Amino acid sequence: MPIEPLAIGVCSWSLQVTSILELKGFMDQLGITVVQIACGDPHHASWIEGDAMPQAALQAGLQMSGTMLGFPGEDYTSPKHIERTGGFGDPATRAERLERFQWGLERTLALGLKDIMLHAGFLREPGHPDRKPFLDTLTKVAQLAADKGITVAFETGQETASLLRRTLDDLQCPNLKINFDPANMILYDMGDPIEALEILGPDIRSVHVKDAIRTKVPGTWGDEVPLGQGQVNIKKFVQTLKKIGYRGPLCIEREVGTQQQRFADIAHGIRVLRECLAE
Repeated sequence: MPIEPLAIGVCSWSLQVTSILELKGFMDQLGITVVQIACGDPHHASWIEGDAMPQAALQAGLQMSGTMLGFPGEDYTSPKHIERTGGFGDPATRAERLERFQWGLERTLALGLKDIMLHAGFLREPGHPDRKPFLDTLTKVAQLAADKGITVAFETGQETASLLRRTLDDLQCPNLKINFDPANMILYDMGDPIEALEILGPDIRSVHVKDAIRTKVPGTWGDEVPLGQGQVNIKKFVQTLKKIGYRGPLCIEREVGTQQQRFADIAHGIRVLRECLAE
């Protein structure tokens, strides 16, 4: 069954679940059916079903918007740590991560999906000596996915909207798109997420709905907070998504707190989004 435009969903890893049965139970309690689902590699939101996870997810009747892939060795201790270890940023790990990416493509197909999301890594500015090798790697990513009929959506936050716009324009790969996370732009201190929507609009394939407060200490994280309690301006965020013609789901992401607290915050976020959509 197709996902309705602007349907409210959740990111599976935000609920800290380890099985499809547990995920389905939480979603039933939340009253939602849409989920962006973790691929489930051993290093990122693994599933006890293992190789049988796709079959279990399909049998559960979940409406899945796409998969999310993480890489072993990614370290979010601080912005500097993830700059060194995130995505395809480190030339020393690119080959092994391309292999992991190919595994993610197969998992995506097994789930009957055509979209995979991931962090590309900190993009290099024009003129940086590693920019061409980095973009060559991302071109390889695009080609591997295109061969499988899959769209890749890079998650925002680790660069300004203008740099991401320039990079997509330089790459010229039709199946490279954006998974827009407004809070990440605040957490990484990379600009105004509402302005970024206007810049990146045509290429936004999916969104994470998350809120945050910008750091006052350069080089440190901002604070992730429940929807409506941060600096994103969730109401205006939803209005702007409508304005730019976005018709995909709104998947709530929550990455701090206990499982119980996350569940409560996600339930709160669903109420906030329903109010925004009703206006």
